[in-house]
Amino acid sequence: MVIPSILWTDMVFLWLFIIAVVTIILVVTLLMRYLKEENIRSSKKNTLLKKQMTSNIAHELRTPVTSIRGYLETLLACPDMPQEKKKVFLERAYNQTLRLSELISDMALISKIEEKSSNFKKAEIDFYDVAKEVFDEFSERTASGGITVENTVMPGSMMTANRTLIYSILRNLVENSLKYAGPQVTIHLESFYIPSDKCYYMTYYDTGAGVPEEHLERIFERFYRVSEGRTRDDGGSGLGLSIVRNAVAFHGGKIRVSNREEGGLQFQFTIMRG
Repeated sequence: MVIPSILWTDMVFLWLFIIAVVTIILVVTLLMRYLKEENIRSSKKNTLLKKQMTSNIAHELRTPVTSIRGYLETLLACPDMPQEKKKVFLERAYNQTLRLSELISDMALISKIEEKSSNFKKAEIDFYDVAKEVFDEFSERTASGGITVENTVMPGSMMTANRTLIYSILRNLVENSLKYAGPQVTIHLESFYIPSDKCYYMTYYDTGAGVPEEHLERIFERFYRVSEGRTRDDGGSGLGLSIVRNAVAFHGGKIRVSNREEGGLQFQFTIMRG
């Protein structure tokens, strides 16, 4: 049986609508669970911090949820809307659900690192392989933006670490550069170690716009944005660099950020080898 194209389009719309609604319900449920756990763990000393965190989460959720609601209400109120316009509204609603999913995922990862770090197991990994995998993931975006990638990490750079978290460190650093450094820049990664030391020394930088000095001290804070609207306009959860800091700390390392004299943002961090 051949389904008429108009019925097929309506069925696709119905399923996408259902998926969007279910996504919102799941996001709200997970958020409530997360906030409940945070409240249980909170104490008088950090009550203010928890309230601020709750406020920040609510602020980040408000824009995509409001957008999804607006798109769906418009679709429901205008059943005779042209199919092409319906498709545009559905795509926008879908993109906002992806953003909500990313926010929940990043919140869960940070919470897991801070509260349940024992769940992250360490194993022997090759830092070069992880770096290559990250750069391969972003190869299309770097190519389309005219971005040059310099991965100078040597094959066989072995360390005992959690692969998922090492991957998250590099992935969030690269994603930060792709969002804010601008086109036609260079992304550079290098590492070395001194045999007598117990850690690897990593340097990651881009040759882009950099960050005003007054913002550098707060760049790793959750949801902190250098300019109002930056995270919301460019997508993402606003938690990427906070994940980086927590993942580095999990491995017994430290991280610092600075503006390069030649231009661009530079991150220097250490990872314990064992």
